[in-house]
Amino acid sequence: MKEDRSAALYEAYLQGDGSALEALVQLHGDALTRFAYCIVRDDAAAEDVTADTFAALIVRRKKFRGEAKFRTYLYAAARNRALDYLRKNRRVRPLAGLENILISEQGEQDVLASERSRALYAAMQQLPPQYAAALHLVYFEGFAPAEAARILKKSAKQVYNLLSRARASLKTILTQEGHSYEDL
Repeated sequence: MKEDRSAALYEAYLQGDGSALEALVQLHGDALTRFAYCIVRDDAAAEDVTADTFAALIVRRKKFRGEAKFRTYLYAAARNRALDYLRKNRRVRPLAGLENILISEQGEQDVLASERSRALYAAMQQLPPQYAAALHLVYFEGFAPAEAARILKKSAKQVYNLLSRARASLKTILTQEGHSYEDL
């Protein structure tokens, strides 16, 4: 198995290397925030969820058992924090602000500038959170469906079903808005 850089960084942090935690935040912070946004649908709350996820690593300092990739473990922790946030704040959140979350240093500003990407992200906001989370993990973060299943606490079959339903819903939304699904 390929070395898990994130697990090595976390182990270094547990051994007292503070810069290893900073490297973990740099490596996963933006992506975790985008994933949390799929669940909480609020940019400030998504940032809070990400901060809480990393804070838990600092406070609890659990030994990582290596049953999955550390990245999978981290996303599962973020999912749990996001669901906790939703339970505590049951009111409806506005969907505005996604553009601020999705812009990162890797040049995603160019992607958001295109009308196709804006239509896709707007359509994803209309999906149920579990559909958006599954799509985001598999298609934007590159997780295998089996890893996404661990994060979402679902079976692989359930994730495949979520992805299928999410793509069908996305196609319907885009078609109703006058966009060609194949062009996206």
